[in-house]
Amino acid sequence: MQENNKKSRRKFFEIGIKFGLLASIGTVAVAKAFEDEENSGMVELMSTDGHIMQVPASEVHDMVHIKQDGYDPRVGFPDKKFVMVVDLAKCKNALKCQESCNKNHYITGENAWLKVYKMQESEKTAPYFMPTLCQHCDKPPCVKVCPVDATFKRQDGIVLIDNERCIGCRFCMAACPYSTRVFNWNEPDQPEAAHSGTYTPDHTGKPSVKGTVDKCDFCPHKIDMGELPHCVTACPNDVYSFGDIYEDAVTNGSGQTFKLSALLKERSGHRLLEGLGTEPSVYYLPPTERLVEFEEGMENYTEFQSVKKTEE
Repeated sequence: MQENNKKSRRKFFEIGIKFGLLASIGTVAVAKAFEDEENSGMVELMSTDGHIMQVPASEVHDMVHIKQDGYDPRVGFPDKKFVMVVDLAKCKNALKCQESCNKNHYITGENAWLKVYKMQESEKTAPYFMPTLCQHCDKPPCVKVCPVDATFKRQDGIVLIDNERCIGCRFCMAACPYSTRVFNWNEPDQPEAAHSGTYTPDHTGKPSVKGTVDKCDFCPHKIDMGELPHCVTACPNDVYSFGDIYEDAVTNGSGQTFKLSALLKERSGHRLLEGLGTEPSVYYLPPTERLVEFEEGMENYTEFQSVKKTEE
């Protein structure tokens, strides 16, 4: 049953993030999609008017990749605008997001692209954990200051770094108000796998190069396969949700999909340092009505969960 759920979630996102391309089939929302167990040859979808429709699974599989002919890694996916939502009420500092990001991007040492900080406004307020990553701004100051066009923003909203162009001036690091970029001071100790294949700026950001800048890339290689970014799927608490702002929908690691506009309105979603006019693509939900008590670190999340269940 658990394995079937995983397959359904995977299929759900393959459908949800791609259906901007299904104009030939009809207008489809990312509200709900799952495989029909009685008829495995069909996939059920919910249209924008709430009606269930069936699409042959073979047609869905034909659209596993959303890169079209003439795809340019500096332009991005057509008709998409990616966005992430971070629910601060759910973060336990399990750091599974960081571990997965590091592993799959071959990040070593202290150069993690995603960091989690303990936050507390004052001694009289409750502490909480806050994941931080590149905000993929619509008006990124890092892009404006790069003298060699190594840092660039794509039409789908993703901000990337071409480390074959980067000269290590670090102007982008100075311009970024979120301090989410890292610099490779030393030769990255990366495995041979990081150097395999042809390099492109959107290919997991690998390999890292000494004297260049790295940062979160929103995992465009996962998006192209119809999957969620590594941090989203690795988080055991559904802290992260990811989706397309044009579809007004975001999906978490458990396969739950939410209407983005309603979620931000109901939960008072906000963006970091909005007054600067950078217009980030990452939204935060405040740590109100937290589902768990604050814990000082969650290095061994599995052990913690088993202890909690025993106590209950």
